[in-house]
Amino acid sequence: MSEALVIGAGHNGLVAALALARAGRRVTVLERRGEIGGTCAPRPLAPGYTVPGLLHDTTGLRRDLVRALGLEDLGLAFETAAPSVLAAHSEHRGAVLHAEAGRSRGELEALHKGDGDAYVAWRAFVSRVGGFVAGLLDRPPPPLRPRAPGEWWSVARLGLALRRLGRADMLELLRVAPMGAADWLQEQFRSPLVCAALAAPGLAGAFLGPRASGSAAALLCYEAVRGGELLGGPAALAKALGAALERAGGRIRLDAEVTRIGVERGRVSGVELADGAALEAPLVVACCDPKRALLGLLAPATLPLAVEEALRAFRTRGTAAKVELALDGPLVFRDRPGERHARAVVADGLDEVERAFDAAKYRACSERPLLDLCVPSVGDASLAPPGKDVVSILAYCAPRDLEGGWSDAARARFGDAVVDALERAAPGTRDRVLACRVVDPEQIERVYGASGGHIHCGEHALDQLFFMRPTPALARYATPVAGLYLGGSGSHPGGGVTGRPGALAARAVLSRRGT
Repeated sequence: MSEALVIGAGHNGLVAALALARAGRRVTVLERRGEIGGTCAPRPLAPGYTVPGLLHDTTGLRRDLVRALGLEDLGLAFETAAPSVLAAHSEHRGAVLHAEAGRSRGELEALHKGDGDAYVAWRAFVSRVGGFVAGLLDRPPPPLRPRAPGEWWSVARLGLALRRLGRADMLELLRVAPMGAADWLQEQFRSPLVCAALAAPGLAGAFLGPRASGSAAALLCYEAVRGGELLGGPAALAKALGAALERAGGRIRLDAEVTRIGVERGRVSGVELADGAALEAPLVVACCDPKRALLGLLAPATLPLAVEEALRAFRTRGTAAKVELALDGPLVFRDRPGERHARAVVADGLDEVERAFDAAKYRACSERPLLDLCVPSVGDASLAPPGKDVVSILAYCAPRDLEGGWSDAARARFGDAVVDALERAAPGTRDRVLACRVVDPEQIERVYGASGGHIHCGEHALDQLFFMRPTPALARYATPVAGLYLGGSGSHPGGGVTGRPGALAARAVLSRRGT
């Protein structure tokens, strides 16, 4: 009998399994696909071209987590600083937004007088409050009804950390968090381009536009933990996690789809697989989508009705498609000959971004989508032939419930819209496209098991973060079924390549006696 079963070999599942294995547990990871990594798994695009994962941003992966899991010993390393991001424009050269704000002052002042100094001030504020926000994201959410002294202390520690920000920053953080990202950024900057580029990370996969209340909170969460990119990208993380788990004595079974989580007398008993095999275990950590785990794999009426209803209300409306391009040459942005940019945001301004979301509200794809763009071949030349580029794009908005459904024709139309948007910011790109692959939200749901085709297994809305993710009753990873835990992106602190949900789920397991 395996002591612990982990459902899903995405990066969170591998992190949870590795943490348990290093604590002495016998662990088996069950993965329904034929490869590990989930959204971090590399994907061949065309001969000589490789995309390093469905998700491409590793700036949220914490160094302390990599160190704690022993992944540095396997060669994982980071860039020294957060990457610069090109705010690309369709009519001029835009501006490069550096993590070291002073380096961007000249270009931003050229766009609009005063924006250079405003960017320095904005980065300084984010840096000052970032430690508090990161602390929220790196620890288990506090209990809503503390009882034990340790639980009361976790709540008190949160209040003390907030107070230590100082009166001015504390009040500003409390004021900003419920705001729309657009309102907050337009208080600071005059350039619509800068506002759009800075707002973009807070809209990743969200069913809201930049003017929606709460979008500033998602942006703050992103900026608080943003650090250097992982060398080798998400694919390197998946490979290292797999090797480390094997070294720690863990086991991974591929093509092992779980069809049922067994429960006996209120306690988990194991799982059943699609091939008919039954595996017994007193501990199961479901690092897949929480709706699939608890509504799809448990027998009906296993959960209390209130928990079931709250989980059904957890919003997973996918609005992002992945577009991958193989280019017969380098990606060159407008008026920037000879420059190499690994990261860019393509949107002329906030109005354009808001209109992109308007389309999704009415079940249509935007004709001018917002592009979160990565050129991984800038940092890793092995991903494309010499002198050429592979481009990874998360494009918003592309709704899961597209009117008429996602077909080959619909994917082709959206791919053309994305290439058109990129062509405006990087003239000549269309003529260099050798291959284009569109992965729509319906495919994301089917291939990666993400309800609603949501890249984060649930929206990063203000009411679906912290101690409410995925629901208040499930936010601390344990479920009403003894021995069954959640540990995927649908849990606190949310999606993206961070590994925190899996790590915190493992911590919750190890902190409970008898599990």
